[in-house]
Amino acid sequence: MDEDLSIINTNTRNEKIKNFIINNKKFLLILLILFLGIIISFFGYKEFEKLQIKKVSDQYNSIIINHSDDTKDETTLKLINIIKTKNSTYSPLSLYFIIDNQLISDHKDVNDLFDVLINETPLEKEIKNLIIFKKGLYNADKVNENELLKILRPLISSKSIWSSHALYLTAEFFYSKNEKQKAKDFFNKVLELDNANQDIIKETRKRLSRDLSD
Repeated sequence: MDEDLSIINTNTRNEKIKNFIINNKKFLLILLILFLGIIISFFGYKEFEKLQIKKVSDQYNSIIINHSDDTKDETTLKLINIIKTKNSTYSPLSLYFIIDNQLISDHKDVNDLFDVLINETPLEKEIKNLIIFKKGLYNADKVNENELLKILRPLISSKSIWSSHALYLTAEFFYSKNEKQKAKDFFNKVLELDNANQDIIKETRKRLSRDLSD
């Protein structure tokens, strides 16, 4: 008896499933097509991203290899275009190459490119912090106290691994201006950090004991 009831229940359940599929076959077909479309789009986009990264990589390498004094203007323009693609790897490398080779003399133009990286390019947090520090380093001998502090403030007020570098740079800036008390204050802030770079700590202690001891 129990076995007969089990068979009847199974047959009833199967019949309900069959009827549901028949009655809703259009809806289920649309749902299946949408699901397959999402899967195809996802993997298609990933493949497109890979192709774009390879394209930018090939462009960057070709630019660097072909760079010479005769192609300076062309190199600069192409590297700026790569920066504007906002690629997390090759946009920073392009700006570093421009700065290292002094391809752009206009201070504002370089800072505008820094801002594309810092404000618009999808970067890991500490990579972005490194670029902020590099912007501060680039500007240290070109700007006044307030401008430098504005650039470095995101690092100085954070627990970034680049905070000690930013504090040390600021301290050296004030030392170069012969503002020794301000320099000393910032050097001491380096020593207060829990995650300060050990080489920075060493140089800080050297500067404090040698040049700023009471």
